[in-house]
Amino acid sequence: MPRRDQIRMTDAEIRTFLRAQKTIILNSIGPDGMPHPMPMWFVSDDDFAISMATFRGTQKIKNLQRDPRVSLLVESGREYAELKGVVIYGTAELSDDTEAIIATLEAASQKETTEAGAEAHAVINEDVKRTALKRILIRVTPNRIISWDHSKLAGTY
Repeated sequence: MPRRDQIRMTDAEIRTFLRAQKTIILNSIGPDGMPHPMPMWFVSDDDFAISMATFRGTQKIKNLQRDPRVSLLVESGREYAELKGVVIYGTAELSDDTEAIIATLEAASQKETTEAGAEAHAVINEDVKRTALKRILIRVTPNRIISWDHSKLAGTY
């Protein structure tokens, strides 16, 4: 079996991995054609669609308005035998739906505040609601997904 097939994650493994991660790297295409990578908090759906929200006037939003093609990267692991990752190639759609923006920001912030407790989560939720009108939703529909999990090699390289 080719090594690529040995380390590929199943759909269920990809879903679990994405739900466990807090930050994704959004790569849009800058005005000069160069990649524009930015870290974003995100949430994922069962169909692997990725949702994020950001302020409207950012460079990444200008990039996506000009060209909606993106790649997304989530990775983890410090040693070669621990490396895991998912790359999603897709098309970004922008939305002004305030309720969806708030829901996405709250879900993404819950990943970060799980250990901080209910009080910190309540403060974050108030901040989210206060700034939601200044934000825009980015939803990426995948065209192609690549994954790897080197732990599947069980120490043999």
